[in-house]
Amino acid sequence: MFGLKRWRWLVLLAMLAPLNGAGAQSPSTHRLSIDDLIDIKHPSSPVWSPDGRRVAFLWDRADIVNLYVANSDGQGQPLALTAYPDGKVGDVFWSHDGGTVYFSRNGDLWQIGISGGEPRAVWATPSPEVEISPSPDGDRVAFVRAASAGEAQHGGDLIVRSLRDGSESKIAHDDESIYSPVWSPDGRQIAYIGGSKFIRHDESPSYSGEKLIFAVSEYVSGQLYVVSSLGGKATAIDTPGEYNGLAWVDAAHVTYDRQSNHYKTRTIYVAPANGGAPQAIHDDKEEKFWSLPDWEAEAKPKPSPNGKWIAFLTDLDGWDHLYVVAPTGGQAIQITKGKFEAWRPTWSHDGTRIAFDANDPDHPGDRRIGIANIGNDPVHATVIYITAGKGTNVKPRWSPDDKRLVYQHTDTRNSADLYVSEANSGTKPVRLSNSMSPTIDHSAFVEPELVHYPGPDGQPVPAWLFVPRNLDRSKKNPAIIWVHGDGINQNYDGWHVQRNYAVYYSFHQYLLQQGYVVLAPDYRGSIGYGRDWRNGVYMDVGGNDAKDAWMGANYLKSLSYVDSERIGIWGLSYGGFFTLIAMTDQPSLFRAGIDVAGVVDYVMYYNDPYHGDWTESRIGTPEENPKVYANASPISHIDRLARPLLVLHGTSDVNVPFLESVWLMDEALKKHKGDLVTFMMYPGEFHYFSREHVLGDAWRRVDKFFAAHLQAGDYESRSH
Repeated sequence: MFGLKRWRWLVLLAMLAPLNGAGAQSPSTHRLSIDDLIDIKHPSSPVWSPDGRRVAFLWDRADIVNLYVANSDGQGQPLALTAYPDGKVGDVFWSHDGGTVYFSRNGDLWQIGISGGEPRAVWATPSPEVEISPSPDGDRVAFVRAASAGEAQHGGDLIVRSLRDGSESKIAHDDESIYSPVWSPDGRQIAYIGGSKFIRHDESPSYSGEKLIFAVSEYVSGQLYVVSSLGGKATAIDTPGEYNGLAWVDAAHVTYDRQSNHYKTRTIYVAPANGGAPQAIHDDKEEKFWSLPDWEAEAKPKPSPNGKWIAFLTDLDGWDHLYVVAPTGGQAIQITKGKFEAWRPTWSHDGTRIAFDANDPDHPGDRRIGIANIGNDPVHATVIYITAGKGTNVKPRWSPDDKRLVYQHTDTRNSADLYVSEANSGTKPVRLSNSMSPTIDHSAFVEPELVHYPGPDGQPVPAWLFVPRNLDRSKKNPAIIWVHGDGINQNYDGWHVQRNYAVYYSFHQYLLQQGYVVLAPDYRGSIGYGRDWRNGVYMDVGGNDAKDAWMGANYLKSLSYVDSERIGIWGLSYGGFFTLIAMTDQPSLFRAGIDVAGVVDYVMYYNDPYHGDWTESRIGTPEENPKVYANASPISHIDRLARPLLVLHGTSDVNVPFLESVWLMDEALKKHKGDLVTFMMYPGEFHYFSREHVLGDAWRRVDKFFAAHLQAGDYESRSH
């Protein structure tokens, strides 16, 4: 639901107009099917070869992740280097000569030549190896070897292994865990986090029964250490806590950030690797709470390769912008300015330029790639943009010679794909991948329109309106409100940039074919619109933000071609929470609703140790603000439910625990609402539906549910 900075080890885990649809083959026109949606792939983790001639990347089709390599000039089709039926490929990096690509799979390191063939194991051991990190010179790797198979985080050893001769040495051990090994620039030291742990608390509430055990894991922060890559005694750095954005400034210093003062202060530190006292070099102080989404915007400190500057994002002027500060501290220098948000900064290898992506003041759903020329004087930095027009361009990565950038592009006709552009303006980007089946008709997709409507306090709520092609506007048509999750996320002018939400955008294109008008609001709390809109949820979670969402129905009713009696609402996670609020607070406003893994009560959510900090930063504790928490508890009003509700949830959801939906069903039955609620659980599925059989079943259920309750016909006769 929210940022998962602590979960990555648990899971183990626009554009120039002619570019729209570029590279797609001529399709045989047919209606978009659910199978077509599932077949759309999502690229990620592009890595340049040392000579810049190729880009290796991961391609995900319904949670089956395999490794591909593409020519960086766009010639030819990407070559599949692996074709594992279950995927599970990660940790991609190149050999120093560019002839081999390494990757991790099932706890071992593998390798394959760039021309393909059979992958070979670099090693295969009974114990899993995770957190694989190559040395700066590419000759060695650091990794964590677990104490035993299946117990990867119950103690482990930090190992350094030579890729030349296979020799290895244990350089550190921790009885609890080791995470995030990071090499120093000279390869002589490794920083890592040891001792963090998860204390499991089993629960079996009366409404689920004693045979069902639900695990609630309490997180305990670890300690930062630095150790020689040859072994020896590890040095503790700072006090135990969070080390967000851990990185080396130079061969003798590390940097990271922490939050304090009830999540109102974010501090960037630089600490000597020899264990000396850390120095606070920059503070961000917020009136409400620090809300800049690091997992999306990459706001963490990023040192330049030459060690002269630390780049970071902050919203000091009300908008997320790029700043730099010297590692010794002093006045931070603002690089980008204006009523837009700059995210995902990345340094060129020579440390003189920073690439980033940013939206425009009047185009919150488009993003373009910018380059800030820092040189030796950030005060006089200049900024250029190398992409233009509609589309969402994100996550730039420099080529080894700093002359090109690879990045991800989406737009209204294309889901996420990789492109390469020269690092100067005015050049035409080159497309590397085509993630959609050639049978899909790109021209049939419906483009969204950015609209606004008044929220509960009169503030204009931005939203994206989709109207089906060839809709008969002389008739009243059904409509659906889609509420995005994460709290701090947003919709885009086209396909979503994240795979987890791109699948929903795809499905809405399918629903548009069925004749539904779709509205996707960016309620207060959403990103892309500045700090004030994003922080508008402070002490009001489930209040005006939820009203922003469901009041979209009032806007839809104002459209002459929408049937006010046939409006549905649905959402994932935070959007599922809003759906439950809408269906209970406004029981006759919506004809039907679908809750996908939504929070049912924020006291319950706060008491799950992983989510207490997210909740407390926004609405304090239940003891401090009982009325706010009571307002954020749609389960308390489930007796008001008057229209059909479909609930979908995965049993392996650690973000919004599956237990929440179990409790929801129990309360619905107790309040005699069982005839209105349909519940489908997905065994083994995580928060974001990803596997083919789950996506197929979920989309077909949603399709049938909305068809039964929103399509023309007598609703009362169908529901009784």
